[in-house]
Amino acid sequence: MNLIAIDIGNSRVKVALYCDDEEKWLRSIPGDPALENTLRQTLREAWERIPLSKAAAEPIRDGVLVASSVKPVWTDLLEKLVREELNEKVLLVGRDIPLPIETSVDNPLEVGTDRLIAAAAAFAVVEDAVVVADFGTAVTIDLVDESGVFVGGTISPGFEMAAKALQENTAKLPRITMAKPISPNGANTVEAIRSGLYYSALGLLETVCRKFAEQLGRWPQVILTGGGAALIRDDCEFVDSYVPDLTVRGIIIAYKKYLYEKAEIEQLDREDNPKWEKKKPKKN
Repeated sequence: MNLIAIDIGNSRVKVALYCDDEEKWLRSIPGDPALENTLRQTLREAWERIPLSKAAAEPIRDGVLVASSVKPVWTDLLEKLVREELNEKVLLVGRDIPLPIETSVDNPLEVGTDRLIAAAAAFAVVEDAVVVADFGTAVTIDLVDESGVFVGGTISPGFEMAAKALQENTAKLPRITMAKPISPNGANTVEAIRSGLYYSALGLLETVCRKFAEQLGRWPQVILTGGGAALIRDDCEFVDSYVPDLTVRGIIIAYKKYLYEKAEIEQLDREDNPKWEKKKPKKN
């Protein structure tokens, strides 16, 4: 399978190229003023690496573009670029491709597709109850039960968002760049803010995981993902795995599940509605 997976987050766009089911590269593009040009060049480069179809009469690429997005304005930009540069269409998870995981939440369509595909990717590996903690622009900590059902989770500000809120809503606190604190007791204002944000994140994660464990009756596996997760993973002894690009893997799983279920439906249609009739025996 040849596929370009695009994960549109709140602050970055990740583009991953897969050829014959093997990841060739993954690029993370910041959402700065250069986003459009960088994304255009990245998409063009990735598409040119997709091999030509051997079965087609005319030279066409044997690949597909699949995206997950939580930012509609960047979704529109992506579709525009793909249409203009590649003359292709993007398949969007949640619109063109069904959500890859069953849920028990009030409204599955209100849950960000990034949370759902990350949960699906985690359960596909663990095959048991699992917590997915994504430390990005926002922090989401979600639970999938032992049956593979997404049951919901928590949403809170990420490091940069929390640091910005402190600076904008106080008279003297500075805007900081987040880093691991030197010690819990910050010796200056910057270190005090870093310590507060850092240990708040650790405490939140451990507490939420403990609450999920109380619901399940046992401690689930815990997977960390997202840009901010690398900062805290060494101090999370209860975390089982750190997977930086879990949402990209979730896009692959969503598309493969879609293809599998589509093939199953087509097979059932062929069995129920055969397009051929038995030939009548010839008269002598």
